[in-house]
Amino acid sequence: SFCTKLIAKLMLRNESSGISEQEKLELVHAASFTRRDIIRIYSRFKALDTNQNGELDPHELFEMPEIADNPLVKRVISIFDTNKDGKVSFVEFIIGLARLAVGSNPEEKMKFAFDIYDVNSDGWISNGELFKVMKIMVGDNLEDLQLQQLVDRCIIQADKDGDGLISYEEFCEMVAHLDINTKLNLQFQ
Repeated sequence: SFCTKLIAKLMLRNESSGISEQEKLELVHAASFTRRDIIRIYSRFKALDTNQNGELDPHELFEMPEIADNPLVKRVISIFDTNKDGKVSFVEFIIGLARLAVGSNPEEKMKFAFDIYDVNSDGWISNGELFKVMKIMVGDNLEDLQLQQLVDRCIIQADKDGDGLISYEEFCEMVAHLDINTKLNLQFQ
């Protein structure tokens, strides 16, 4: 298809990342991006790329109204930036969007939500990571001591094996009632 060929061509020109080439193709295919979607996404990417270097720097991504007011924008950028070079290429951008597109795999969305909290990408959410992300969300609305107590309670409730960490499976169980699949949806019109 047009989308598969375009993404394959772009991947050949771009950096390596933590996602295999096959996984990238599967993600974009699963997102059901149409030719029109890809063109619109690319146009948006080019418009955001104000210094025209072919990559989005964090300050350029902050210009997106959809995420500018989101307190977790830096975490989202970090997840999109799969090669961890501090910038988001078009391939990283479209793969990130594919993970959140309507109709994409609910498991991908759940993993994306987990990755928000797994700051060091080690596959576990520690007490410190949960505190850091929740601090971003609540800002100064809670004292650090109150927030730490809340984090401690969350860890105790979610940590079924008693290791002091939240695994991906424990996270899924903890947020099962939140309908992550619906809440993490991007609609392309």
